[in-house]
Amino acid sequence: MTEVQALQASTPEEVEALRIKYLSKRGELASLMNDFRSVPAELKREVGQRLNELKAVATERINELKAAAAVGNDDNADIDLTRTPYPVKLGTRHPLTIVKNEIVDIFSRMGFTLADGPEVEDDWHVYSSMNFPDDHPARDMQDTFFVEAHPDIILRSHTSSVQARVMEHTQPPIRVICPGRVYRNEAVSARAHCFFHQVEGLYVDRNVSFRDLKQVLLLFAQEMFGADTQIRLRPSYFPFTEPSAEMDVSCTICGGKGCAMCKGSGWLEILGCGMVDPAVLEANGIDSTQYTGYAFGMGIERIANLKYQVRDLRLFSENDVRFLEQFTAAN
Repeated sequence: MTEVQALQASTPEEVEALRIKYLSKRGELASLMNDFRSVPAELKREVGQRLNELKAVATERINELKAAAAVGNDDNADIDLTRTPYPVKLGTRHPLTIVKNEIVDIFSRMGFTLADGPEVEDDWHVYSSMNFPDDHPARDMQDTFFVEAHPDIILRSHTSSVQARVMEHTQPPIRVICPGRVYRNEAVSARAHCFFHQVEGLYVDRNVSFRDLKQVLLLFAQEMFGADTQIRLRPSYFPFTEPSAEMDVSCTICGGKGCAMCKGSGWLEILGCGMVDPAVLEANGIDSTQYTGYAFGMGIERIANLKYQVRDLRLFSENDVRFLEQFTAAN
């Protein structure tokens, strides 16, 4: 037993060699157990006790050596767990995510809830339910990505499809915002991309007016761009709203005095809006004689351009770390 207690090993390999030598099925202890059968009967009790004690001592010693070898070979043993994680670089949210979250937060505080829908959609939810005529230019292959062999299945070109899904399953009052990625068959350039991101809003209830829409958009613009921001609404046309308008904000760079960013006008266009066309309400199962509503939609890239003065849309999707690291402080 003294010999066993004095066993030494400094590596896991050496410990394993000792275990095989003494404790394996063909080891020395196993050999002694085989010889136990030839021990005289009057000595079996004493010899058996000694063998069991020897096995226990050998097992205990090898376990001690195994634990010591594991500690001695721990590559992390010298790590200071109290050390700060810096200068390990921390990641940051994408600038489009930062802007989207800010937009969602502003409208959430005005009572809007979040709604989402599929990016691969059918023609009904993207176009027909939104009052697009069959011959509308937006249905042309130049604007819409169609799924091959399924002419009615497309990549959504706006998040209005989410509004349609909400209206067909929910009765007013409805107050939702719908952020998401959209796709249009356009040439990629500094000013356009084949995919981009939108946030659209919808409010349907009794006695909703254009004045309500204007007030909500003014509050949004002042929260997003500053308390001194002014807005301007210009008449426009969209198939799903009537009347319709484009909204401009006073230039965030020159304060409305005129600069290169606003091309000297003092105004920057940021979104389209209007009162929901009664035909859209009826197509989605809402009684247009009882309810009215407004809708608006904006490009997240457009808002990000104005906030951060990014002139090339391609930067948002190229994953250039040098560009993305600039937004760490905005995280």
